[in-house]
Amino acid sequence: MPTGSAKKHKSDKDKDKHKKKAAAPAAPAKAMPPPMPPPVQKKGGKSEPPAPPKPGAKPGVPGAPAAGAPAGKKKERKGRRREVDFAAGELLLPGGPHTVEEVQYLMRGAVAAERPAGEVAIEEIFVKRPPENPDASRVELTKVLEPLKKRFETVIEPMLPARAAGGGRRTFASVIDRARYRRREIGAFMRGLDLGRTETSHMDSHGEDSLQKLMEWAARLENLVESDEPEQADYAQFHRGLDQLENTTEALIIDVEQTLRRLRDRNRTKMEKAAAEQQQ
Repeated sequence: MPTGSAKKHKSDKDKDKHKKKAAAPAAPAKAMPPPMPPPVQKKGGKSEPPAPPKPGAKPGVPGAPAAGAPAGKKKERKGRRREVDFAAGELLLPGGPHTVEEVQYLMRGAVAAERPAGEVAIEEIFVKRPPENPDASRVELTKVLEPLKKRFETVIEPMLPARAAGGGRRTFASVIDRARYRRREIGAFMRGLDLGRTETSHMDSHGEDSLQKLMEWAARLENLVESDEPEQADYAQFHRGLDQLENTTEALIIDVEQTLRRLRDRNRTKMEKAAAEQQQ
């Protein structure tokens, strides 16, 4: 039989064993689930419990996808994806020029462009609306182009289209037709500038401002073309407003032409100066 001192010694050893077990590192605790977002407050004062987090969500980011997402899922692309690719010139002048006036405005823009593109405008007309007799059409278009070149180099005067007086009633349809004509004429001029790769940053502030206002007027005409007929309206007043609008937009077009002529003169002077320095 063990003595009392032996029993005491044994109990001390047992206590030491319990102390060593207590000092051993504890097992890692389970991660706490992510905090739920507060209830969504709806109209009427009622609250709705939040939706549970999606499977695989990262802690602290409700609904975030897991790091190891399935390979079959497509990654979300950043940025806006272009859905429709428009053919060249279709935004400014859909289908190319349809009328004599649109042909003139297209050529006016091409002649005034930073890099003259009158012949390029003729080629675009052939591409958009192939003529039955290309040779005869080219001769006719050249006859239109040459006076516009001379005009740009000498005196730039207004060239507003001669609208038919129209002895009939002033109607909503006539207003829409006239707004559409002017919108396409402005678009034709800007398309001509585009053919000559005109950089607005090379223009002076006055010409750049005129071009910006011209685009704004084109947008307003586009809205008018797409508008619904009002119940009551004074269409004679509408036409008087269009008279003023055509004069305003024509003045803006002339401002852009004069600005680009000044730009061409400056570039020409620089080239002549550089050529003279090389000869010396």
